Amino acid sequence: MVGLLGLLRRRLREAGLPEAEALDLLALALGKGRLEALLTREVPKEAEEKALALLEKRLRGYPLQYLLGEVEFFGLPLKVEEGVLIPRPETEGLVELALALPLPQKPRILDVGTGSGAIALALKAHLPEAEVHATEIDPRALALARENAQRLGLKVHFHPAPLTGGLKGLDLVVSNPPYLPAGYRGEAPPELAYENPLALYAGEEGLSVARPLAEEAWGALKPGGYLLLELAPENAPLLEEELRAGSWEEVAVLRDLAGRDRYLRARRPP
Repeated sequence: MVGLLGLLRRRLREAGLPEAEALDLLALALGKGRLEALLTREVPKEAEEKALALLEKRLRGYPLQYLLGEVEFFGLPLKVEEGVLIPRPETEGLVELALALPLPQKPRILDVGTGSGAIALALKAHLPEAEVHATEIDPRALALARENAQRLGLKVHFHPAPLTGGLKGLDLVVSNPPYLPAGYRGEAPPELAYENPLALYAGEEGLSVARPLAEEAWGALKPGGYLLLELAPENAPLLEEELRAGSWEEVAVLRDLAGRDRYLRARRPP
């Protein structure tokens, strides 16, 4: 087993991928947990062949999360599948910011473009009294989000609709919208090719979704309600200026753990 694990680590390292993924691939091939896989002394030939096949797929850029079929987001195990956006660690920061807002005891919250349901489900898990809604235009993603909600036993109201879906009277509109500029597609890492491009790219600037979302959010929010977005670092200050020029209050760009301008917060005046 040590020889196989060493081989997996070496091949990943040579490809510039994290060596730690070797244990994930081995565990998946064995059908065991990571610790149990690490303690396995002899790997059956069938499992060895499966591990090597998984390795080759990973080396071609296929995301590890899709191979595993699951990702942990804000402490929740979420099912993920090809064609649906993989929740990122940066988006956990968006949830943390949402939870820190001075929301009412029973807030009405909308997650726009929910994908796998990550933001909506994390907020519902930590704000059980909240009425949480989520919109999504991709039927495949919407079905996956509903499945995740059912698996976790969390009640979220899902809507097959764009942007705010016509909802009103909200205390918070939160979203990780597509925000990559179209020109980035040619230089994007191979992993992104397996995710839905509609969930990644947003026009020439990367703001073709965030701009109309901010406009709709004004009418969807109660007076005093908040808008919270995750954006590309180069675009967050640009949209900040536009919202400041409008009637929004408390407009601020907030940084992620790497110190990048990642989140935009704004409030509709009370």
